[in-house]
Amino acid sequence: MSSTNAKILLVDDEQDILDFVSYNLKKEGYQVFTASNGRDAISIAKKEIPNLIILDVMMPELDGMETCRELREIDTLKDVVIAFLTARNEDYSQIAGFDVGGDDYITKPIKPRVLSSRIKALLRRSAPSIDISAEQVDLGGIRIDRERYLVIKGDQEISLPKKEFKLLALLATKPGKVFTREYILQQVWGDEVVVGDRTIDVHIRKLREKLGEEYIKTIKGIGYKFEF
Repeated sequence: MSSTNAKILLVDDEQDILDFVSYNLKKEGYQVFTASNGRDAISIAKKEIPNLIILDVMMPELDGMETCRELREIDTLKDVVIAFLTARNEDYSQIAGFDVGGDDYITKPIKPRVLSSRIKALLRRSAPSIDISAEQVDLGGIRIDRERYLVIKGDQEISLPKKEFKLLALLATKPGKVFTREYILQQVWGDEVVVGDRTIDVHIRKLREKLGEEYIKTIKGIGYKFEF
């Protein structure tokens, strides 16, 4: 997505943060909207439908977590990329952010160049989800064949057991998005009895052994994401 037409909504109750970050984003060519609280953020988001929302966590009236939760309940904003920008970097805070629908977690302070790089990566996620229901899907070096539960890498055909294939297919629906372990268990295993807490880890390890290490990334304490 070109920076000249990407809309970014920046939400923070500290004016100096709004000024600093919005200045740097505008220099990159983004359309920037700002809000100092969650209520205003929701109103602006409903009107502008931004490509990316960057939310502070600690805010008066409506904190970032509740703001994110409410944004995800609005049909037109369900798929907008939401990142938390906060000084809090504890694992439990990040897990809470992903649980309410956040896509990423950026820790303050952050250098402008690093922030710019993160934002470009986040905006790539705002592209439509890949239709993994198609018979074959090309994912940058590998192809997923649903009919035969195969992954084709170059001229090599890799046959996958059903659960490994479902796990890969889930992660590949939204490259770059972090899927929590709880969500993966729900979507891949459902109500089945899962033996041991490391079931996902075992399946991820097997996928990496077959496909290579570069496709599936671990987000410590949170879950996994697919990249290509």
